[in-house]
Amino acid sequence: MTKADLLAALDAAEAGRWDEAHGIVQEDEADTTACWIHAVLHAIEGDRGNARYWFAKAGKLARAENDPPTELAAIRAALAT
Repeated sequence: MTKADLLAALDAAEAGRWDEAHGIVQEDEADTTACWIHAVLHAIEGDRGNARYWFAKAGKLARAENDPPTELAAIRAALAT
């Protein structure tokens, strides 16, 4: 998954286009950043169990209780480095 793909997924998620964002991140379930975004999308949907699965897969389980806007900002910051 390219950085551009991940940023497109973030843009879609922040704009409330969760289905679009979900479609992007599902393209590469091995990419840890895609998994992190995927986790946040499930948190937004209220599916905490599925969100925790994706947080764990991303290696970010400790972040599972953070609010989605905080997580999206953290992902964007991580991609900026």
